[in-house]
Amino acid sequence: MISVSLCMIVRNEEKVIARCLDSVADLMDEIIIVDTGSSDHTKEIVSRYTNHIYDFEWIHDFAAARNFSFSHAAKDYICWLDADDVFLEKDRQAFLKLKNDLTSDYDTVLMDYVLSRDFQGNAQLFTRRNRLVKRARSFQWVNPVHEVLVVDGRALSSGIEVTHAPMREHKDPLRNISILEETIRKEQGNMSARVHFYYSNELMDHKRWDEAIDSYESFLRREVDYFEDHHAACGQLAHCYHAKGDAKKELQSLLKSFEYDLPRADICCRIAYWHEEHSDYEKAIFWYEMALTREMPPNHFGLMNKICWTWAPHVQLAICYGKLGQLDKACEHTEKALEYLPGDANLLANKSQLEGALRSLKAAETKAPAETAAIKNEGGG
Repeated sequence: MISVSLCMIVRNEEKVIARCLDSVADLMDEIIIVDTGSSDHTKEIVSRYTNHIYDFEWIHDFAAARNFSFSHAAKDYICWLDADDVFLEKDRQAFLKLKNDLTSDYDTVLMDYVLSRDFQGNAQLFTRRNRLVKRARSFQWVNPVHEVLVVDGRALSSGIEVTHAPMREHKDPLRNISILEETIRKEQGNMSARVHFYYSNELMDHKRWDEAIDSYESFLRREVDYFEDHHAACGQLAHCYHAKGDAKKELQSLLKSFEYDLPRADICCRIAYWHEEHSDYEKAIFWYEMALTREMPPNHFGLMNKICWTWAPHVQLAICYGKLGQLDKACEHTEKALEYLPGDANLLANKSQLEGALRSLKAAETKAPAETAAIKNEGGG
């Protein structure tokens, strides 16, 4: 069995840190906590779980803090988490099995990072992370914010999920963009592609639409270093144009994503919805149907909206077919959506309404020929 060091950086996490450590403490062989300046009871709470607690003077650099935490690890592999992450019970059991089965041939283990779930607990919005890495490889974190662990070697896709479960949004809303702007200043305008992409994202998040558009477009003119970022930038650029009310450029931005990868279900759904908003239901149906044919990329690190690969296209197809009066097709896709979300109240209500409308339509179609025949018979008398 391999041994694992858990490495975390924390600051003022008294509301969530115990929940996180309760979910993983018995899975880890040591716990390393690096505190970057807590003024609450975080360190007191953490001391119940470990005596490996280190202070790190905050220098506005998340990568530096994470590398410092990694430097104190002593076990075979390093696992990293944020304070508002948890392992659900199914993932705890899967992690235990992984510890028993994993061989030293693997340099990194990939786990899905689930950002939201549906009411049945299924992952909706998620991405993927190198979550468990071999300590001997001395992998390093880069970028002061939106930091990335740079790894290579043999990777294992584990299927284990880490669930992000924030209790509230407590970070400074200007923190990330301030760090990025300071990084750009230090680089004297020669920002790396990664910084360029994340700075564009921050501009978008702050609704600085014109600046975000300029930044994304200049980023997309750069040579492709990591194609997932270019692919994602197309979707973000489309969002900015949508906010600006420029429908034509919104669609052009979505279509531009095809330069970087085969059509993905989430992009297909966005193109479909663009046509749906413009009442072009036949084109919307084409793109929703296209989404249903796409398989999720097996080795992705971008943000994925899983509903676009599962029930969402069926829901929208039911709406589009309903608009065209094709109620049988609308019923069919509502049924398929219910296969993913059994018991969903809205879908069940839609199903009942559609089936009622379809029965009325069929009854009217049956009645009409009978009435026509009666009129003909009367005329013949």
